[in-house]
Amino acid sequence: MAILADIKAVIELEIKTLEDLVESIDSAFEEAIQLILESPGKIIFSGMGKSGLVGRKIAATFSSTGTTAVFLHPSEALHGDLGMVEPGDTMVLLGKSGESDEMVGMLPILKKLNCKIISITANKTSTLAKHSHVVLYTPVEKEACALNLAPTCSTTTALVVGDALAIALMKIKNFSRNDFALFHPAGRLGKRLLYKVEDLMKSGEENPIVRLGTPFDEVLSAISEGQVNAVSVIDEQGNLKGLITGYDLRKAMQLYDDLKALKADDIMFNDPITISQGAYAIEAHEIMKHSNKPLQLLPVLDGTQVVGLITMHDMIRAGL
Repeated sequence: MAILADIKAVIELEIKTLEDLVESIDSAFEEAIQLILESPGKIIFSGMGKSGLVGRKIAATFSSTGTTAVFLHPSEALHGDLGMVEPGDTMVLLGKSGESDEMVGMLPILKKLNCKIISITANKTSTLAKHSHVVLYTPVEKEACALNLAPTCSTTTALVVGDALAIALMKIKNFSRNDFALFHPAGRLGKRLLYKVEDLMKSGEENPIVRLGTPFDEVLSAISEGQVNAVSVIDEQGNLKGLITGYDLRKAMQLYDDLKALKADDIMFNDPITISQGAYAIEAHEIMKHSNKPLQLLPVLDGTQVVGLITMHDMIRAGL
């Protein structure tokens, strides 16, 4: 179909444009990174129209990966918002032509404020480029639009350049998984990287425990009073020796006639899978998920002593 051919043509052209971009990468990109790292002030992105939308996205990516950045709309800037720009700030200005009236209109003020300017443009000889300390050239032979007008290839290259800068800075700053989680606490990814077992486990009165030798009826009471359908069995020193679940109780009722004669030792599972309280909660989730037999909970240990129980329900409720 012609429609599919047109779609493929657009994608192929954008790929070709990115290939041209790769070939154009030079030392200016290293200079841009250095300017950003040495900036005594804010990192401010700005762009008009579709370039502005890309700039807003890049600023957000910078901020979420360890390099604080904000976006300034050039039209609003010329009507008062330039007040947010301070001496020493670093401006990253996006514009394919580099001749947007609004962008050019900011340049005298930015120069007066002694701001460093990094431009991302497809026009090396533009006004924007001439007033920049560093020019990141993004070659665009033509747009994917049939009229060669709608920003398509040009915005793609600008976006990719922004991503590349953000990831390079992220690596230089040793931005870790924990740092990432700190900036993304509401998302599932952030929760997986932030929550530890000790944050979600049931402890204290919510963590039913009995000792070796505990009679069957007391084991039954302990499970009934708890909220997890299980009880940990410990020795005199508090070390975990086994686990009894509702399944173990039902199995005992089927196998033994004299339940009163049974002790915790007789019905417990001697070698339960456990997890450390300092482990990430997602590790507990993975252990349960990939166990050879169904697992809905794990005893939580501090060394060899049981300090809690974590259940699948706890992790589902936390949003993992």
